[in-house]
Amino acid sequence: MAKKEAPAKREIQVVNIVVSTSLGHDIPLEKMAATLSNTEYNPEQFPGLVIRIKEPKTSALIFSSGKVVCTGARSLDKVQESIKKIIKSLEKINVKITIEPEIVVQNIVASGNVGMPLNLNVLAMKLENTEYEPEQFPGLVYKLQQAKATFLLFSNGKVVCTGTKSEEAVNKALDTLIEDLKRVMSK
Repeated sequence: MAKKEAPAKREIQVVNIVVSTSLGHDIPLEKMAATLSNTEYNPEQFPGLVIRIKEPKTSALIFSSGKVVCTGARSLDKVQESIKKIIKSLEKINVKITIEPEIVVQNIVASGNVGMPLNLNVLAMKLENTEYEPEQFPGLVYKLQQAKATFLLFSNGKVVCTGTKSEEAVNKALDTLIEDLKRVMSK
């Protein structure tokens, strides 16, 4: 009797969410940098101020226009928490944010496993939209056009997904990736 193969254990989890928002208020970056210890501001090199938040562990770029790019959160709840902490920091320098900032997800980075070893040389030849230069980098880059996702694939089955804008899209992209892998590996 043939032994049944156990299904591949696939897993993926969000490791970074990049969002943008606008606070609807001009921000005095020099005053912010002079007052708050968790900031870096060097306008000769870059027009934005960097603020680092300990909990949740995130960083944000704040521009004088009130635009904010926040990175490092692993969930949208943590994104909200970070934006609230930035608004609280601004209150310390008498900048009152009166709007509820609209948060726009720009990118989600997730990492995980497809649950099977991968022959990257074979995948590079059989899959379209791949880049593989093992002398330069040990991972294969695979662009899923329809899912608007890009995967880094490693021979041990580990994957990194970027380019999606929701957790649902991450999971759909992973499903598509696994289908594509099974299709080309069975040929």
